[in-house]
Amino acid sequence: MAATKLRVAIAPDSFKGTLTALEAAGCIERGLRRSLKNLAIRKIPMADGGDGTVQAIVDATKGRFKRAKVRDPLGRPIWARYGITGDGRTAVIEMAAASGLVLLKPSERDPMVTSTYGTGQLIRAALRAGAMKILVGIGGSATNDGGVGMARALGVDFLDSDGSVLPEGGGSLGKLDRIDMSGRIAALSRVKVHVACDVDNALTGPKGAARVYGKQKGATPAQIRLLDKNLKHFAGIVQRGLGIDVDSVPGAGAAGGLGAGLLAFVGSELRPGVELVSKAVRLRQRIKGCDLVITGEGRTDAQTLHGKAPMGVIREARKQGIPVIVISGSIGPGSDALMDQGVEACYGAISEPMEEAELRRKAPGLLEEKAEELGRGLAAAPPNLHSPG
Repeated sequence: MAATKLRVAIAPDSFKGTLTALEAAGCIERGLRRSLKNLAIRKIPMADGGDGTVQAIVDATKGRFKRAKVRDPLGRPIWARYGITGDGRTAVIEMAAASGLVLLKPSERDPMVTSTYGTGQLIRAALRAGAMKILVGIGGSATNDGGVGMARALGVDFLDSDGSVLPEGGGSLGKLDRIDMSGRIAALSRVKVHVACDVDNALTGPKGAARVYGKQKGATPAQIRLLDKNLKHFAGIVQRGLGIDVDSVPGAGAAGGLGAGLLAFVGSELRPGVELVSKAVRLRQRIKGCDLVITGEGRTDAQTLHGKAPMGVIREARKQGIPVIVISGSIGPGSDALMDQGVEACYGAISEPMEEAELRRKAPGLLEEKAEELGRGLAAAPPNLHSPG
């Protein structure tokens, strides 16, 4: 009688700057196969709505990438990438590809003038590609414009008291007097736009977009105060003109208020990123019947519990009664709390600090070695196998 195979789902996040989620899953698989011979592996790349979301969903669904010519945060033409899922129905966009801080030199960062216009252009490109659903990840922005630039690219006009069009950027929002939705492109009415949001910041106030993230985007203390005041004014105009209260919605302050803009001008739904990604990659169905789930990320610590991709995997596995093991690049303070969430063990592949170039070179081998070590432990004491389903 043939030995029962150990069914393992490998569902990591990307190891930021080092390995994509699919590459990390491949390293873990190779390490396991060196020490365990009777395996059935399911690789499920994961993400939480931030960097790596497009790559993870395209890899998991066997989709494809497309490119569109858009404006960067300062209005310069660039090519930006977005994804289409394997069934051709869903487009996946990372706002950072068009409007991200990574596109600017430190000396160019200025949320008074930077715009989300390019993100709106990516949404238009997805509509032209025939997408019936659009998932927008809104981490890593260079902007603080309330999503006005994004909406402008979709046909919405923002006017001052003289009827003139506002300049780009968060610095002009204090002069907003009227929002004209009459030119909003009709194709938006036929699609659902979901926003993958990994923070719950309000639009304004002490935990708002400007006060929490303005400094890293290049704003001075005086500009941060002005940007916050401008977003408050913007929220009031949205309330008056559209009847939508964006100021009190958790997540509206994400990406410099892009969350608020997508809510008000596109009719989007703001949801935790890992929930949207889990649904897109069919995580629940794909781990069903597995004996073990392995997840991981670049660094596992206390932050992992707050909406990061491994936490989404852990919760879904726990619902199905499947044990979970974490293999990450490194393990930091607070990771012990994962044991209360159903995690059997946490392993760090990297035991000493490394320069970035050395890390990129050595990380794949170190991750394989740690997975091989885990495999030897599983060979000695395998988890209880489910009945074949």
